[in-house]
Amino acid sequence: MNIKEIRTKIISVPFLDPPKTSFLPLQTIDLLIVEIETTEGFIGTGHLHPIAGGLLTIEMCINEMLKPLLIGETIKNIEYLWLKMWKSTFIQGRMGITVMAMSAIDIALWDCLGRTLNQPLWKIWNGNNSPIPTYGSGCWRGLGHDGMIEKAEKYVKQGFKSIKMQVSHCFTNDEDIANVRDMREALKDEIGIMIDVNQGWEIDEAIKVGLAIEKYNPEWLEEPIMADDFEGYDKICDLISIPVVTGENNFTHHDFKHFFKSKKIKILQPDIMRGGYTNLMLTSKLADASNMKIAPHLFPELSIHLLASIKNPSWLEYMGWFDHLWIEPIIPINGMMTPPNRPGHGMDFKPEILARSVSYTHLRAHETDSYL
Repeated sequence: MNIKEIRTKIISVPFLDPPKTSFLPLQTIDLLIVEIETTEGFIGTGHLHPIAGGLLTIEMCINEMLKPLLIGETIKNIEYLWLKMWKSTFIQGRMGITVMAMSAIDIALWDCLGRTLNQPLWKIWNGNNSPIPTYGSGCWRGLGHDGMIEKAEKYVKQGFKSIKMQVSHCFTNDEDIANVRDMREALKDEIGIMIDVNQGWEIDEAIKVGLAIEKYNPEWLEEPIMADDFEGYDKICDLISIPVVTGENNFTHHDFKHFFKSKKIKILQPDIMRGGYTNLMLTSKLADASNMKIAPHLFPELSIHLLASIKNPSWLEYMGWFDHLWIEPIIPINGMMTPPNRPGHGMDFKPEILARSVSYTHLRAHETDSYL
């Protein structure tokens, strides 16, 4: 069970339905894939999709800084390997690139362990494979007023009990209020409505709009302000009744310490790219101790094992971004996703997807375009 090799690969695949975020023009899914092979020939994979570039830098971090630390180590104690990488990257920083690089490796390590033991991760973690509530995400602001409602209604027809719409960035406060009002009118009271701001407001805007849309009974208000404005989140939580959620842009449990202490945020949304499985498990335990639930950001095909194994699960987020990449995708049925019984995380890329490669010149040009 010793690590023989760590390989990295960057691929670029077109979206089947490109997201219209309004501030990031995305046409391709750019992925960094990490493979870890043991001396016995077992191979585990991890992948990252940072959305706005950085894959070349993350790949270099893995190969220059982390790979030398792990070759020859056993995969029997992955928590030890996570800490070894964490301690060894102190000088370079404990957010951003180094944590994302660690996370890709951590996902691959757990997948490799599961395949070695021939068990799914939820079973290794003493969980169960009961179906998990899942909301339909991606009612993009770039679709406009009518387009967001149309996308939400499609989700409802597929059996989803809650959807997520976007506000801010390309809308005024008054337009946001009207969009939420009309979404509620279209979906009636039976369907939950999550609202994602993507850090687009200032504190006073969040309070103003939050108070105005309370009567439409949103499920939650997500990332109303910048993720590291911890005191700002406290103020918003104190002044509006809508549950405020956040976490996708915070790195590891250390970045959540304020929320654990204040206990004003009731649902955290950690991203597996910003801590890997190992740290998400720890974050979930600390959140549970503070009476907080976990609704991971994106990557439901990976995060599903976590929610199947912790005491405080909330929702999975589904957009269907990667369904066309997998040999066996996990498709929601009536707004529920079921953890697979396959070993490890159980997700294998189609051979034709893995056969793709991206040149440095192509990726740099694409990353530059993403910011124009």
